[in-house]
Amino acid sequence: MLKKFTLIISVMLACGWSANAQSFNITDYGAVAGGQTLNTQFIQKAVDAAAAKGGGKVIVPQGIFLTGTIHLKSNVEFFLDKGAILTGSTNLSDYERTDRWYAILIADKQSNIKITGYGTIDGQGKALAKNVIKLVKNGAIIDEFKLNRPDEHLRPQLIEIQNSAHVQIKHVTLKDAACWVQTYNKCTDLLIDSINVQSTAFWNNDGIDVVDCKDVKIKNCNINAADDGICLKSSDRASACQNIEISNCRVRSSASAIKFGTASLGGFKQINVHDIEIYDTYRVAIALEIVDGGTMEDVIVSNINARNTGGAIFIRLGQRKGDIPGILRRVNISNVTVDIPKGKPDAGYDIAGPPEEDIYPHNLLPTEIVGLPGHPVRDVKLENINITYGGGADKKHAFVSLDSLASIPERASEYPEFSMFGELPAWGIYARHAENIQLKNVTIRYKETDFRAAIVMDDVKKLIVDGLNIPTASTDAVIVLRKVSNEVIKKLKTPVAAKKAVVRKL
Repeated sequence: MLKKFTLIISVMLACGWSANAQSFNITDYGAVAGGQTLNTQFIQKAVDAAAAKGGGKVIVPQGIFLTGTIHLKSNVEFFLDKGAILTGSTNLSDYERTDRWYAILIADKQSNIKITGYGTIDGQGKALAKNVIKLVKNGAIIDEFKLNRPDEHLRPQLIEIQNSAHVQIKHVTLKDAACWVQTYNKCTDLLIDSINVQSTAFWNNDGIDVVDCKDVKIKNCNINAADDGICLKSSDRASACQNIEISNCRVRSSASAIKFGTASLGGFKQINVHDIEIYDTYRVAIALEIVDGGTMEDVIVSNINARNTGGAIFIRLGQRKGDIPGILRRVNISNVTVDIPKGKPDAGYDIAGPPEEDIYPHNLLPTEIVGLPGHPVRDVKLENINITYGGGADKKHAFVSLDSLASIPERASEYPEFSMFGELPAWGIYARHAENIQLKNVTIRYKETDFRAAIVMDDVKKLIVDGLNIPTASTDAVIVLRKVSNEVIKKLKTPVAAKKAVVRKL
């Protein structure tokens, strides 16, 4: 019994837990509410005092507290009380950075960090970004100013934690960053639980970015983001995102809701995404991308309910960086329901997705599984999938003949997006350069007539279709196969007789 008790105490101390952890109220160190006084030094004093005692709870009480960058430290819980608003300064000079980003809350090489409570961190992103733009235009900052906006690294985030272990972010509201809302880079044992992200202040407002982290749980979160909702990235070829679970979240995005990439040097391994509600999302519900030479494998996506999204699923193996393409294999997606409207899904939001029609004109886009010649996407299974498309495609708007499938561009080195190929010859599912693709109990339909084939498979080795229901079709060529070998198609239901429904092209 004594050994067991000693073990429990040892674990508690290792994790920075203490039954008698001290509290450090920032007002006791000089912080003043009201939103006018810059409280950076006073809040930092409270954090430093807690760290000097071996850990403790730094309390931001009710009120508006203006601040620049605060450096979090090991064994310190940063707690925002109900009604507390930690407001980021709109002056870039009030911020410090890691070797990567400016942010309000920063930690590097720390352990046992918590950001908790029922208050709000408000980045004042719109005003802050405008002030950064002024600095660029006045010549105070040198920047290429691409796409009429300053570089991401010049626009502070709310949270930037890197090279740290045992990190918890719970319950807080994160509002209006000038760039990505929060980034966790090379962290282990990361928990993000029950947070509320509301950030539509400026471009690149990703909701959550996890970069090359291991042992991560993201759950019970509500995300409303002007860019990708929950995004996994890999910026180090020697590292990867690994052993990550994303569950029970509600996500809206003016880009993609759940995305792996685009940075994908190391890759993504053993990822489980389940029980996600997605709505009003400009691009796709699920985007899985390897374009920088990394490896994506052992990915499970299940129980996804998406309504009013631009697309359902986008799986892409490209070659943006690296001597050879990476590897994308062993992806299992199941129990997914998606409703894709005819119109723009995120119309009316503050920062809506940019118009892409001028670059690559297209009708509504299908689910896409696309590799490269000689480097296929492998071992993808879609099971219990139900996708409804708005339909209404118009040949005058965009058209690709089924006799010219080879003309669809590869665009191996381009930025990966579901619209990158422009118009596609299928309205439901399009796969190219793939191997061992399984469709089991899949239903796809449209609301308004679409002149295209429902499914096009091009350069696919080993195709298994077991239960495919396509209740709507306006052409005899429902399924088109080009350079497809070793295929099995059974339990096919279409308005067209099976002998006519499946068509081969050279």
